[in-house]
Amino acid sequence: MAFTLYSLLQASLLIVNAVAVLHEERFLRHVGWGTDQGIGGFGEEPGIKAQLMNLIRSVRTVMRVPLIALNSITIILLLLFG
Repeated sequence: MAFTLYSLLQASLLIVNAVAVLHEERFLRHVGWGTDQGIGGFGEEPGIKAQLMNLIRSVRTVMRVPLIALNSITIILLLLFG
């Protein structure tokens, strides 16, 4: 398989899908990344862990509908062109 722009886009779509399906109560809390574990004090800068949790929550919220469309397009292209 050659390294093309399409394969790069497909790999990034798979990564976004993986982030979107992470469940906070089932998986992330057991790893130590739950909502109650990243609470900082007032005026403190959020750490890397809190920023990654915000990114995961944002991806799950914002990318839900576009991921359905992008996955459908990817599946159709794979069926048509192999």
